[in-house]
Amino acid sequence: MKKAANAAPEAALSADTEAVAYLKQALASGKHWYLALLGAMGLWTSAEEVFEGRAYRYLIEGEAFDWLLLAERLCEAVDGLLPEEEKNALLFYGIPPLELGGPEVAKLIGEKKYRQYLNFFYGVTVEEALLLAVQEEIDKERRVGGLRARSDSTDEAFLRIYAAPREALFELFRREKSHPRGDTATLTELKEFTYWLFKYRLRESEKARVASDTRKALEFLRRQWRKKGVFKVLAAEIGPSFPA
Repeated sequence: MKKAANAAPEAALSADTEAVAYLKQALASGKHWYLALLGAMGLWTSAEEVFEGRAYRYLIEGEAFDWLLLAERLCEAVDGLLPEEEKNALLFYGIPPLELGGPEVAKLIGEKKYRQYLNFFYGVTVEEALLLAVQEEIDKERRVGGLRARSDSTDEAFLRIYAAPREALFELFRREKSHPRGDTATLTELKEFTYWLFKYRLRESEKARVASDTRKALEFLRRQWRKKGVFKVLAAEIGPSFPA
């Protein structure tokens, strides 16, 4: 019975080892490192792990794939074998060295992981962008009104988007997820909170308002990408609609 209980984790560990081995072999054979990386992601199976003392959670709520976190983990496994500038652009700014369409990415990482990536994109990346976009609007309103800009417009942005203070929502999130109360939150918990906010907004807001806010966030992201000279991200066919 004990052996059967450990079968799944052992299988995942074996698959993850295979993913790293594939990445090394693909690089040695001359395959473009980004294509090799995505291929290795397709073989990876663990939703989370502790590696060299650091906790990694690649799948939020079992449905949102944090692909850049897994990319970081895989890049560390082949440290020194990748072009440093391109690797840093990917890991720090999410800028891939190749422009690939959605079908190409889905083929490399698998249809399921691609859908999970879209969940993360809309549920975390876009949700974060929405908060920044609304903060930007608030700051502009204050300048136009001749008001002195405050140091932080986060609280007001939360009220506009979610009709509730950040502290109250974070407390509700921790209660729902049975997270321990504390003064600080980990980066992983903050990502989980953002994904929770995304679902909260879908549940509490009218559909027209959800669509409007999503378009606002996507336009904000596109402006940021244009400033960096980026016109496509992981998948080219990202539009102002939610993944199926």
